[in-house]
Amino acid sequence: MLLTATAFILGFSEFNIIGVLNDISLEFQVSVSSVGYLVTIFALVYAISTPIFTTLIGQHRLLRVLLGLMSIFTLGNLLTVFAPSYTILTLSRIIIALVSGVAISITMTFALKLAPKERRAWLIAWVYSGFSIAAILGMPIGTWVSEHWGWRISFLVITLLSLILLAMLAVYLPNQLRQSQEQEVGLGSQLVIFKDWRILLGVLIVIFNFTGIYIIYTYLRPIFVTGMDIPTALITPLFMAYGFMTLGSNQFSGRLAAHSGLTKMPRIYGILTIALACLPLGLHLTWLGLTIIFIMGFSMYLINSPIQLHFLGITEQDYPQSMVLAASLHSIFCNVGIATGSAIGGLLVAHSGLVSVGPGGATFIIITLGLTLILNWLNQHWQGKTNP
Repeated sequence: MLLTATAFILGFSEFNIIGVLNDISLEFQVSVSSVGYLVTIFALVYAISTPIFTTLIGQHRLLRVLLGLMSIFTLGNLLTVFAPSYTILTLSRIIIALVSGVAISITMTFALKLAPKERRAWLIAWVYSGFSIAAILGMPIGTWVSEHWGWRISFLVITLLSLILLAMLAVYLPNQLRQSQEQEVGLGSQLVIFKDWRILLGVLIVIFNFTGIYIIYTYLRPIFVTGMDIPTALITPLFMAYGFMTLGSNQFSGRLAAHSGLTKMPRIYGILTIALACLPLGLHLTWLGLTIIFIMGFSMYLINSPIQLHFLGITEQDYPQSMVLAASLHSIFCNVGIATGSAIGGLLVAHSGLVSVGPGGATFIIITLGLTLILNWLNQHWQGKTNP
């Protein structure tokens, strides 16, 4: 529960910006597409800082490191609450991003250390579900609070919840756990996993999957309000409904992982490609638009558990010195995709309007489909070599 709660609070802070884009835009007199770049900046900092800081953890006690990171996270959100300018707001998002990636990597390491091997897929799915719960409860609550008391109060709620979580982590998580009992290995020895094409293809799948999704997801509120002309009063319930779809996505992702999930992903990506390509039509037919958005919500995280177990399985067998880095690969490159997708989405919205984000997302998803087919072929080929 605490590991899921940690993912929830990290996700709440990350996603809340999406729910309050319009409000921040109005206060600081900047365009919605410019505020959308806060998502890009956050994800870029997250992706760059996470592997660097993760390799510096060494043999320090994981709980001590996690508590330090979550303290900085809490202070970063407090700075967001009192940000006097758009520049300071951006700085606060950078501070939060610097620690969020390492925090979720440590959370995932706790999950791997505490769960028996046969329950890994289940627990990994629940940790990822913390982000979906943030989408179900966090972002809608943040949006509702923003509409009634201002966007700053929504980040104050995150700050207070972070303080409560800090106290619970200090009391209930084991404090002697470390990355490993073995002698520390150098960064070069850990990076050897990137010489394996199975790892590289998995990384590309994560990047292109989230690029395609976040071209659209970053501008979900403008799509609802401006594109589909949905009343503002319905936005919070719609965000909650979308969040429930992503929770189902994470939970079903765990089931897929337990039953050769990567082999089933090409069909899912095929359906998603067609759906996103039809989104321009959905801007004129609200029922179709909502159906497409909910299909995207359910598809959004299906790759999570299968690809995470793919990374961990290869690393455990062939590169055991790189286990901690492998545990953070999904988190790192998911945010590369988020940064790329939100940036491309911003360019598309600025130059071609909301009508262009659906086809833009579909383009990246069809590339993801092709990469997944190649990876499945390579896995079968590799399995044939090791088990003649």
